[in-house]
Amino acid sequence: MACEKGKKFGLVGIADRYIETTLDDDGILDSISYMNDENFNFAYDVVDVMAKKCPDKLAMLHVSREGRERHFTFRDMAKYSNKAANYFSYLGIKKGDKVMLVLKRHFQFWFSLLALHKIGAVAIPATNLLTKKDFEYRFKVGEVDAVICTADGDVSREVDKAAWGNSRLKTKIMVGGARESWHCFNKDIRYFSANFARPEEAPGGEDTMLMFFTSGTTSYPKITAHNYKYPLGHYVTAKYWHQVDPDGIHFAISDTGWGKALWGKIYGQWICEAPVFTYDFDDFDAKEILQMIGKYGITTFCAPPTVYRVMVHLKLENYDLSSLQNVTTAGEALNPKIFEKFKEKTGFDIMEGFGQTETTMLIGNIQGMMPRPGSMGKSSPLYDISVMRPDGTIADPGEEGEIVVKTSENIPNGLFKGYYGDEEKTDSVWYDGYYHTGDTAYMDEDGYLWYVGRVDDVIKSAGYRIGPFEIENEIMKLPYVLECAVTSVPDRLRGQAIKATIVLADGSDGDEHMKNDIVKYLKNNIASYKWPKIVDFAKELPKTISGKVRRAEIKKSDWSEDSAAESAGAKEDVEEAAAQEESVD
Repeated sequence: MACEKGKKFGLVGIADRYIETTLDDDGILDSISYMNDENFNFAYDVVDVMAKKCPDKLAMLHVSREGRERHFTFRDMAKYSNKAANYFSYLGIKKGDKVMLVLKRHFQFWFSLLALHKIGAVAIPATNLLTKKDFEYRFKVGEVDAVICTADGDVSREVDKAAWGNSRLKTKIMVGGARESWHCFNKDIRYFSANFARPEEAPGGEDTMLMFFTSGTTSYPKITAHNYKYPLGHYVTAKYWHQVDPDGIHFAISDTGWGKALWGKIYGQWICEAPVFTYDFDDFDAKEILQMIGKYGITTFCAPPTVYRVMVHLKLENYDLSSLQNVTTAGEALNPKIFEKFKEKTGFDIMEGFGQTETTMLIGNIQGMMPRPGSMGKSSPLYDISVMRPDGTIADPGEEGEIVVKTSENIPNGLFKGYYGDEEKTDSVWYDGYYHTGDTAYMDEDGYLWYVGRVDDVIKSAGYRIGPFEIENEIMKLPYVLECAVTSVPDRLRGQAIKATIVLADGSDGDEHMKNDIVKYLKNNIASYKWPKIVDFAKELPKTISGKVRRAEIKKSDWSEDSAAESAGAKEDVEEAAAQEESVD
């Protein structure tokens, strides 16, 4: 229901105080600019203001894995974040301290995150899937001072093992349980005041608010640092991509250990005054998620392509999706086949978006646009995006190049400050007035961008630059293919040849006949210079903790001295098979 409380306080909409937008003649977002953001602090300027304007308005509907429902209003969020801020301050956490949050989808994450924003401590979200080695690395390079951790599983034990001998990590707080040498969040927070006044020197604006570790698909994870203006960058994410409804409820799948959670579970949504839905599950079950959509009247939904890949194999007509208004996806490229199947079954276009840990949404299919299956959409008006050739000139329409963001005239809210503690790495991607994303694409005549792959994944064969995604998309059209990864292998003549590593849907090992079928299919559907010279079958693909395929790991194995000769021999076998198929045609 619309909030009437704001009239009493004379408050305008939250977004109106900081953001100005214009639409084009078709009603599509054309430009965005910011004001009054020099000292902006999301916790004070959005949550606390909403607590005065609309104290009883739902901020989050939280459902535990046991099915317990909790309704948190904006008044609740202000109250418990204040109590947490007082609690953390009592424990010695102060402005500038680095605090790691390993809290899955527990509602205490929201209390803790907002409290850290109020104190000025830097929040570092992390996944509960990390092990001792992972924590050791992150504690060291992130200069972590405190950890707030779930009691679930072995996480606290892994933290303890990693913290052994670490003199900097002084404070450990546990949520949902108790453990020796750990403070107990659930018990302790009750004793602290619900009042926390905004200090005169409150953090905000250009101060560092948040740091994310990247997924590390090609190297050790880097740390991206964001300032207090970062949440404002997610206004486009929420309003024009997710298309959240202040009287509806938004459901994003991601857990709080990943940057994607902050795309869909707090910042942009609450700036738009829209509630969020959180289901604190352990194991993903597509049927369960679909039931939740109907039961709780979800109006907007966001999930990675993997979720939709599972959903399209279910009888979606058996689920109540009548409340849905818009569905979105990001995290990896969406296969057009999945787009088409989902639309066929539900009538919804999956509105794809693209961004990075370093950014908010860079490219997307936003409100009013007609999506093109396989395309990421168009540049967000928040970012000045081009496709750049290796020589630094701007590519022509249809020409592949690196996605870059122009920053010489303006650094948009939402773009990272740099890689924490690594000026050299920052300078390697941000120079000459551009931030270089490391992702390649081409732009068509109408401004739609089509993903090709990571720069590191680009295959250079016989003078051609080949992105893996188009080939993977084509292979995925085969009904017996579950997953695939396209990489390079050494080749005496071409420098690099193309290899396709395929996981079959039925778990079978595959055979030479199937390889020949795949080669023949690709020969008829993609350009000859993109044909894989090696087709290999695997039980699974190596992946990061976040589920992204580690092409670099496959490539590393194939480029080792021991495997080079074997790769060349396998290549020749498949080439011979392809030649036989050609003679048949």
